[in-house]
Amino acid sequence: GAYVVDATNEVFIMSARSARGLSCQMYKDNQGYTNEFGKITCLETFSGDELLGLPLKAPLAKYEKVYTLPLLTISMSKGTGVVTSVPSDAPDDYVSLKALQDKEDFRAKFGITDEMVLPFEVVPIISIEGYGDASAVFMCEKLKIKSPNDKAKLTQAKDETYLKGFTMGVMEVG
Repeated sequence: GAYVVDATNEVFIMSARSARGLSCQMYKDNQGYTNEFGKITCLETFSGDELLGLPLKAPLAKYEKVYTLPLLTISMSKGTGVVTSVPSDAPDDYVSLKALQDKEDFRAKFGITDEMVLPFEVVPIISIEGYGDASAVFMCEKLKIKSPNDKAKLTQAKDETYLKGFTMGVMEVG
């Protein structure tokens, strides 16, 4: 849904669970994110499907405009349900982007047009010795992951990529 965040005078798009959690946190100077602890105003509710294909401006991004895309591995029981895609370093993100780019019928299923995915390339963010500056691409190719349904291989790729990125990764941007 769309929730009012009093501390920043903004509207955040997030799950109801995330909104409740945010309403119980402090922003700064002993002020909460919301005026009343534990309460947050919901302006609108909608499904994630209704957000697909919307143009967005991502701060510090290479591209002027990006689009909301489906990611079938997102869980609404954790976090916001809305995430930034990092196909250079997150195997789920890379294989999902590739599926959307390579499969017209998959794009059509979600109402995603060519302009929303085809022009976009993986943007390097973290460099890892032995993995390069696109560790997700490296691992997906190494393990021959072709689909978001390759769950066991994706888990293996994520475990290794995230561990190496955390312990050996060097930020190239940001």
